[in-house]
Amino acid sequence: MITCVGNPVFDSITTLHLKSDGRVLSGCSTNACLALSKLGVDVTLVGRIGTDFIKQFKSQMEFYNIHFSVEESEQSGGFELIYTDEKGSRTLNILGDAGNIDIFPQELASSDWILFGPILMEIDLEYIKHIKNTTQAKIFVDPQGLIRFHSEGNIFHKKTEDIEEIASLSDVFKPNEMECQVLTGIDPRKDYKTPAKIIKSWGPEVVIITLAEMGSVIYDGSEFTIIPPYKTDVLDSTGAGDTYAAGIIYSLSHGYGLFKAGCFASCVASIKIEHCGPDFPLTLAETQIRTKQLLK
Repeated sequence: MITCVGNPVFDSITTLHLKSDGRVLSGCSTNACLALSKLGVDVTLVGRIGTDFIKQFKSQMEFYNIHFSVEESEQSGGFELIYTDEKGSRTLNILGDAGNIDIFPQELASSDWILFGPILMEIDLEYIKHIKNTTQAKIFVDPQGLIRFHSEGNIFHKKTEDIEEIASLSDVFKPNEMECQVLTGIDPRKDYKTPAKIIKSWGPEVVIITLAEMGSVIYDGSEFTIIPPYKTDVLDSTGAGDTYAAGIIYSLSHGYGLFKAGCFASCVASIKIEHCGPDFPLTLAETQIRTKQLLK
């Protein structure tokens, strides 16, 4: 069992190639759950969802075979995402905030992995510490929603006082390039080693920095593992890092080494970015085919 904690959202997405038909199901933890379920994993989503989208949410969870434990809120979370280039640069405008998560469903206690993938500060250090201290699960942290804030509908990012301790509680800590720069002040496209070492010094077992079309780098404290991207045509990069996280969890759960795990994760993400929304045709067979190609 794998559990992903973070509010599901319904986003409006505009890229250089498409505009979503209204708001579509998304979110860090949600996209990870979608990918894991498509790979055949028993997975549960924990979060808050508004009464405005609760029926649509439950219907899609049933369709994609995802267990869920959610509280209802007055409104669902969501963003208007407008992409400005092929590298994934984008502006974010807030459409809604479902509020803080404070439930501890039974699935957490029986999980092999727990992914913390908040989208807008809905979980905090104390919540993560409680789960860390009461389960045997391995912890994966995607920090995007731990350093993202909003004011008058506008989104901004900043390093928080708690983020280093949160990193210390994780087995895998995975920022993208923008988050890496916010956390360390260093652009990982110019120098990935220094920020990876800084983040590793905070205490996580493994640090992963994703770099969009440049691939990713994995650092375990002794060596850097460079992961190439699986090159494909990008329709919508929303959820790339989320599904990459799912691929890492899946592959590490199946005993893959770091290089193969990173390649597998890259290939999972490649399928997601060829499509928009939750209905991306990810299968284990196709991912394995792409992974073999990438490993060559």
